[in-house]
Amino acid sequence: MASLSEWVEGARPRTLPASVAPVLGATGLAIGDHHFHPQLAVLAGIVSLALQVGVNYANDYSDGIRGTDNDRVGPLRLVGSRLATPKSVRLAAFVAFGVAGVAGVVICAVVSWWLLVVGAVSIVAAWLYTGGKHPYGYYGFGEIFVFIFFGLVATLGTYYIQALTISPAAVELSVGFGSFITAILVANNLRDIPGDTQSGKRTLAVRMGDGATRIFYAVLMVVGVIAFSLAVGWSWWLCSALILCLLLVSPLRAIFAHAEGRALIPVLAGTSRLTLLAGLLGLLVFSLVR
Repeated sequence: MASLSEWVEGARPRTLPASVAPVLGATGLAIGDHHFHPQLAVLAGIVSLALQVGVNYANDYSDGIRGTDNDRVGPLRLVGSRLATPKSVRLAAFVAFGVAGVAGVVICAVVSWWLLVVGAVSIVAAWLYTGGKHPYGYYGFGEIFVFIFFGLVATLGTYYIQALTISPAAVELSVGFGSFITAILVANNLRDIPGDTQSGKRTLAVRMGDGATRIFYAVLMVVGVIAFSLAVGWSWWLCSALILCLLLVSPLRAIFAHAEGRALIPVLAGTSRLTLLAGLLGLLVFSLVR
């Protein structure tokens, strides 16, 4: 039976900053545009964080029952390691989705009930990522899901529920966060190419191959910095993007040095830290510059 610390590790806490960063950045924009609603911002953070936890447990369950995690290189998986039953991990995923749903309903009651559609689609897409008979994550479409829901929807949704409109800067910022968070998944799938190939999991990294996946990662990171810079606009605060550029160096060096297996775990951690910092910078910069 898994311990509490193992359940926490199974939620993959190192990936969680990626769910909070878009909310922080978009809230900074809302503050700068004089549309800040702290309660709604907190609820948006709960929705995003709970969805990320739910996705992580759902992946643990679905990959575990398919045997994909039997020879795991990356972080702990509860089902694959036989530390928890598939049923209990599936229940944990549903509980996390339920928390996201409750917070989402409160947002809908305050803002608009049509947002229920967005929330329902997000939860269904999260489950079908690796769940169901034909999980789209197994066919190379996982990056699209992450870019749309954890980038565009999380950023634009957080801004919209506070401002009741969408600004060009919010769109640019959503592309930036979508690129950074997708890069986290790309680095993860790059590490797992050997195991995924053997188990028949045809992720985008498996389809593209090692070399093209490394280039794709670099492109996503550069696009993320450019999109963040465009959202900031031409001012002295544009120097904040230089901080992100500095944090790019270590992950890109490892990527182009052909790091493999566990040597790619620091790339994942570095990309996650960069994404969180972009969120914190966005909260600070956008609330002051606009």
